[in-house]
Amino acid sequence: MLAGCEGLAPSSDGGPSGSAVPTAGNGRAVNPLENPDGTKPGLAAVTSTTDMTKARSLIEKVATKGRGPKTGYERNKFGYAWMDSAPGGIPYAHNGCDSRNDLLKRDGEKVRFRAGSDCVVTSMTLHDPYTGKTIEWAKSRATTVQIDHVMPLSYDWQMGASRWTKGKREDIANDPLNLIPVDGPTNGAKSDSGPATWLPPNKQIRCAYSVRFAQVSLKYDLSVTMADKQMMLKQCGG
Repeated sequence: MLAGCEGLAPSSDGGPSGSAVPTAGNGRAVNPLENPDGTKPGLAAVTSTTDMTKARSLIEKVATKGRGPKTGYERNKFGYAWMDSAPGGIPYAHNGCDSRNDLLKRDGEKVRFRAGSDCVVTSMTLHDPYTGKTIEWAKSRATTVQIDHVMPLSYDWQMGASRWTKGKREDIANDPLNLIPVDGPTNGAKSDSGPATWLPPNKQIRCAYSVRFAQVSLKYDLSVTMADKQMMLKQCGG
């Protein structure tokens, strides 16, 4: 499994329900500035002059420092994938449906479920923000869509999560603010990179991606490298 994105394997079938998560029936992605908790679908481009200014203002609040060592990092130190029991009150936790299925349900169109379940997604249409392409996904080809940790878990570890409680690490690993279903190979190419070394191929979405990276950083009081911050600002006209 890649160090940063942990989306290569499908989750367990989760619990019997997931009704607390709205299905993204119209597939319309939401500007991250209007989606500060990550519960609305997708990642829409930030385009207006006003929103670009807001984006830069948000990114400017992010602290910077050097990336620490990866020593001791293991995926399981952020809990098993994809747990429904993160303890910190994040959206969708403890709703009876694992976080992978919660995110497929949030962002997918024409979502179909396993017989007798309103949790386990078996097929859907995904409008992938990272590539701009439409993916017809089925559980039988699970890895064609992976769940990206926008701020990769290995990156989090190097920026201070190594000193957190396991519960806080479980929160960031399952927080919908930090999770986006995307094209699998594109997610694999990202690995645990920050914005200075990897950005979505879809250039129209790069400011929105930078905003989301900043939102996660600020929520969890994690720094980014100076190079990453400068790249994030650049994507939003800074």
